[in-house]
Amino acid sequence: MKQYEAVIETLKQLGGCATLGQLNQEVFKIKDCEWRTKTPFASIRRIVQQSKEIYKIKPGLWGLVSYKKELEDNGYIVETEKNKNSKEMNAFNHSYYQGILLEFGKIKGLNTFVPNQDKNKLYLQKKLGEISTVHTIPNYSYEYLVKRSSTIDVIWFNQRNMPHSFFEIEHSTDIQNSLLKYNDLQDFYVRMVIVADKRREDEFNNKLRYSSFADLYKNKRVQFLAYDKLAKQYETALELKSMNFVL
Repeated sequence: MKQYEAVIETLKQLGGCATLGQLNQEVFKIKDCEWRTKTPFASIRRIVQQSKEIYKIKPGLWGLVSYKKELEDNGYIVETEKNKNSKEMNAFNHSYYQGILLEFGKIKGLNTFVPNQDKNKLYLQKKLGEISTVHTIPNYSYEYLVKRSSTIDVIWFNQRNMPHSFFEIEHSTDIQNSLLKYNDLQDFYVRMVIVADKRREDEFNNKLRYSSFADLYKNKRVQFLAYDKLAKQYETALELKSMNFVL
C-alpha cells in the first residue's frame, strides 16, 4: 500500500475526518505500508495538503471528499464568509478548539478542566468531559475567585492543583468579556490566553489598550493565539511525543 493510500484508509477508519495529530498516531498502525523516510510526519502533512481526495475543514482538521456530505450533515462544515458568524459555526469552532487544548494540556503533563456547561459538547467523536482530566474545579483560592474562573473555556492545572493557563476561545463573541474575567483573576501567577481567528488580533490589541485593562496591557498578562498557530503547536507537540529521544 502506498503512503497516500494509507492516509486515506486511516481517514476512513476514523469516520472520514481527523486531525493531523490523529493521523500521525494512527496511520503507522497499517502494516501494509512502509514509511522509509526520516520525516514521516512531514510526508503525512504533504499528503493531506496536496491530495485531491482530501480537503481542509479547519486548521489541523482534514476530511475525505467522498465523506463530505456525511461530514457536513454531522456539523463538520468548512467556514466561509457567509457562515462564519452562524450559530452552528460558532458552536463547532468552540468545542473543536476546546478539544485541542484539552489534549494539548495532557501531552504537556498537566491536568485539564472544561466548564460543566460544555462537558457534553463534542470534539470530533468524543465528549469534552471525556477528554478533560479534572471534572470538578479545584478549590485553589477564595470561593468567589474559583467561581469566577469556573466558566473559563479551558484551564490547565499543575500537579499542585494551581492554575497553569487560562484559555478563552472567541469566535464571534465580544473579546472584552474575556478580558474582564482575566482582569479579575490577574493576581494569580497564570498564563492568560485569548484563542481566536487571526483576523481578530487587531480587535484584541485595541481592546486590551482600554484604560480598564491598563494593568493587563502594561504587564503583558494576556496573549493572543490564532487558531492556526494553536493547531500547529499541537501537531508539533504530538510529533515530539512520538520520538524516542528529544534533545
